[in-house]
Amino acid sequence: MKKVNVAIVGATGMVGRTFLKVLEERNFPIENLYLFSSAKSAGSSVTFNGKEYIVEELNESSFDRDIQIALFSAGGEISKTYAPIAASKNVIVVDNSSYWRMNPEIPLVVPEVNPEAVKNHRGIIANPNCSTIQAVVPLKVLHDNYKMKRIVYSTYQAVSGSGVKGVDDLEKGVQGEPNKFYPHPIAYNCLPHIDDFTDNGYTKEELKMINETMKIFEDYNLKITATTVRVPVRNGHSESINVEFENPFELEELVHHMKSAPGVVVIDDVSNLKYPTAVECNDNDEVFVGRIRRDFSVDNGVNLWVVADNIRKGAATNTVQIAELLLSYNLV
Repeated sequence: MKKVNVAIVGATGMVGRTFLKVLEERNFPIENLYLFSSAKSAGSSVTFNGKEYIVEELNESSFDRDIQIALFSAGGEISKTYAPIAASKNVIVVDNSSYWRMNPEIPLVVPEVNPEAVKNHRGIIANPNCSTIQAVVPLKVLHDNYKMKRIVYSTYQAVSGSGVKGVDDLEKGVQGEPNKFYPHPIAYNCLPHIDDFTDNGYTKEELKMINETMKIFEDYNLKITATTVRVPVRNGHSESINVEFENPFELEELVHHMKSAPGVVVIDDVSNLKYPTAVECNDNDEVFVGRIRRDFSVDNGVNLWVVADNIRKGAATNTVQIAELLLSYNLV
């Protein structure tokens, strides 16, 4: 595989540093690496593959050099401004913010689900929301075999999804200090409120899951509802997913399909109390599924418990996998 020049925007943030970790672990073929951040973090040093790099301040001329791929994780406003600048200079941007996700001209990609979508890029590819990514990976094989009709998402999302401020609120809250970031204490508590509330009573996080799932599956007839909850877990999102299908299924066959799905690990042995947990799934790239059981309240329904590392598969790893797709399809 040929080597390419790669830029990381937001290199000193939680996801940016995980980009570097994942790129190193997966031996991504990098010729030259450029690291960008805000003025506050510029000048700091970062080690990658045993070599020290100095982080530069991001500006409009940052992409005036030979860069093929740029991985962005610096927030929506940065992506709004700088992703088009990079794309105009023949850089392919893989963006981890929410800004481009629902743009109809921008592919929204999970490599295990819709890899071919990267071929339709116009310089920018969007990485879905962390909670959406881990949901659609196991749902793909079910949709292919039984055709999903309705989905009910209930999520239990870790504080790392809010960045360092969320982690600080949990760690300091456990020590009895008042919260500074969340509107209510997160220590020993659950907050049914991720992102802002909208006029219809749903939060933006809930609407992201609903709308992104439809776009990724290219099925706008799907009936989807969601409730997203912040819980006092440091890292790793958990989700209860209830699915109703158009077609009947045998549970044993459904589990077999799930076990064969790319990127999925089934841990489901309730007689021995084995099921996925956030602690055990931390620092892994797979999506873990358990508690697979029929929903007896409808004709063709199933319940799933889905857990994944939201910083890795939910953000950094999925972004790097998209970059790998660009190489495998000879798009760079």
